[in-house]
Parts: sequence; C-alpha cells; structure tokens
Amino acid sequence: MPLARISLLRGRSAGALDALSAGVHAALVEHFEVPAGDRFQVIEQLAPGELVFDRDYLGGPRSNRFVLVAITAGRQRSAAVKQRFYQGLTRRLADAPGIDPEDVMVVISTGAPEDWSFGGGRVAGGAGEQQ
Repeated sequence: MPLARISLLRGRSAGALDALSAGVHAALVEHFEVPAGDRFQVIEQLAPGELVFDRDYLGGPRSNRFVLVAITAGRQRSAAVKQRFYQGLTRRLADAPGIDPEDVMVVISTGAPEDWSFGGGRVAGGAGEQQ
C-alpha cells in the first residue's frame, strides 16, 4: 500500500485536482505493482512561500504548476519499475491535467511492514496484504 502525498501551489480547480489524483493512482496501478483498489492519497495545496523549490535544479525550468509527489511504499521496487513509473506518471499528468513533465518531481521511500497499520492498531504484513 503506497501512500501518495501530492503537494502543489494553491489555486487548482477541483477538476484539475481530480485529474491529478486519478493520474497518480493510474500510474501506480499500471507501473508500480499496486492493486487498483489500493488508493491512499493526501493532496495539499500550499500558499506561495510554503512550497519552496528550485526552478532549475537537475531539470526544469519549473513553473508555478510544479507538483511534488512523495510516495511512501511498503516494499522496494526495482530501478526499472521505478523508471517506468516516473515516465508513465509524467505522461499521464501531461495528458490530464496538463502538467509539463519538468514540473513533476517524484520521491519514493519505503518502510518495513511493522511501520504500517491499516486500522485497528494491527501491524501490517499479514497474509493477503499487499504493499
């Protein structure tokens, strides 16, 4: 179960946020080995000055449409899987809601099963749970 935290500057429409959410989830399902029903996201819109990013560092130029997608996953994926995810995500977000690929930054981190509880105070990683 990955958790996607999507950070961007305030001011996007509800439709743009829906497309952003759908695009991130679709890319996770298609390229990151995530089941379709496994969708957990936090979308945070921040005021200028609350989302600070270099406009040209290792990419860019970045605009005010910059989006930071931080994925916390329960298990490692190969470099090839991650590369397919990055490419699939930027293609999807370019299509809808129209975000330039240079405006999409992705960070992936992982944690052990005992770092997760999906409810009831139970440690994750039991039979049938995917991460």
